[in-house]
Amino acid sequence: MNARATAGAAAAPSLTARVLRRVLLPLALTWLVGTAVALVVANYFTEQAFDRGMLDDAYAVSANVQAGERDIELLLSPREVNSVLFDQSETVFFAVLRPDGSLLAGHAGLQAPQPEEGARYRFSRVTYQGKDLRAVVLNHDAPNAYRVVIAQTTRARAVLVERLLIYSLAPQFVLLALLATWLWRGIQRELQPLGELRQTLEQRNAHDLAPVPVARSSRELEQLGDTLNALLERLAQSASAQREFAGNVAHELRTPLAGIRALADYGLAQHSPSVWREQLESIAVSQARASHLVDQLLALALADEGRTGLQREALRLDELAQQAVLRHLARADAQGVDLGALGLDEAVTVEANAALVEGILDNLIDNALRYGGRTITIELAGRTLAVVDDGPGIPPEAQRDLMQRWAQGPAGQKLGQGAGLGLAIVARYAKLLDAELAFAKASDEGGLRVSVAFPPA
Repeated sequence: MNARATAGAAAAPSLTARVLRRVLLPLALTWLVGTAVALVVANYFTEQAFDRGMLDDAYAVSANVQAGERDIELLLSPREVNSVLFDQSETVFFAVLRPDGSLLAGHAGLQAPQPEEGARYRFSRVTYQGKDLRAVVLNHDAPNAYRVVIAQTTRARAVLVERLLIYSLAPQFVLLALLATWLWRGIQRELQPLGELRQTLEQRNAHDLAPVPVARSSRELEQLGDTLNALLERLAQSASAQREFAGNVAHELRTPLAGIRALADYGLAQHSPSVWREQLESIAVSQARASHLVDQLLALALADEGRTGLQREALRLDELAQQAVLRHLARADAQGVDLGALGLDEAVTVEANAALVEGILDNLIDNALRYGGRTITIELAGRTLAVVDDGPGIPPEAQRDLMQRWAQGPAGQKLGQGAGLGLAIVARYAKLLDAELAFAKASDEGGLRVSVAFPPA
């Protein structure tokens, strides 16, 4: 692993940490929001409970106020007032006020906002003797109207809210920590096969393209492993095709190149221009044969690569056949062969690859020109394309063998032409196009009919 890859790996966060952040952060935020809502609700009802107790104290004081004809009187002594308003944790203040606001009993200067019109009591926050207090004002109806003010400190309320906060958040933080630990271990356990796969690939030799073992612990990991193995299989096929192509080229070009070198050396050793011309003509023939062999080898390599991804499109078979006839017409005329076509007046469209269809036609026509008779016909009937000649044909028992690479029939061996790749290319191209390749006699007198039936679009 190079320095750049190491730096990239160090900078990228781990999948475990990313998953934990994705899970725990929303969960923690949800818990915090829920806790805040719960605290607001708890604080509201706590305030209601304390306010209700303070209002009960105001009613208790009011029940001990006697209204006379001229004035009102508090029937409780200071000791009794302390007993009624006793609170173990809070400091309580009270005042009984006449209608004019003068103090009847209690703490002087204790005031609080009056209840709204139509209301009998009102709660509010006040400041008295430098202390923040919660107060309630209770009005007594006429004719002897008076009001009772009760105020108390709020230490108990604050302590209760703090305890609610602590007892709510602390367990949730503990649970969140336990959940994070459980998720961390669980994610690491689930991702362990991924780490093993990485280690397996790191220890692999660059030439080892065998499938890697895939743990079936999860569907995602299984899909990743299957995709990786499919990629390795395609790479192995490509590497095999390249090795085979290189070996084929090295093997098959050795003879024609050696022959060309021998012809050139012989010509250079002579002094007669006629011998030079004869040798140059032989060199040209050998070069053409070597060039044809290279084209065929490249075509087979293309066919092997085509297994990994073949682009198809709508093609006119009649137009491709007509173009093939025109490409080989000059050669056929030079050899005295009648090259023609039948059935090209009707448009036939198939889903195929133009290069492969042209390769099929070129190789079949080339074979017919080499080994066929004096007449070659390109026939198109529906989605079936055929090349028919009146030559000696191919025996049924030899047809399968001739579709293998480097296989030549007696005619090819006798003539010393080609390398036994033409029909192998045709067979491979037909397979790639899902077309059906068939051999048959052209007529009762003999000949060969090679047909390729393309599937429906």
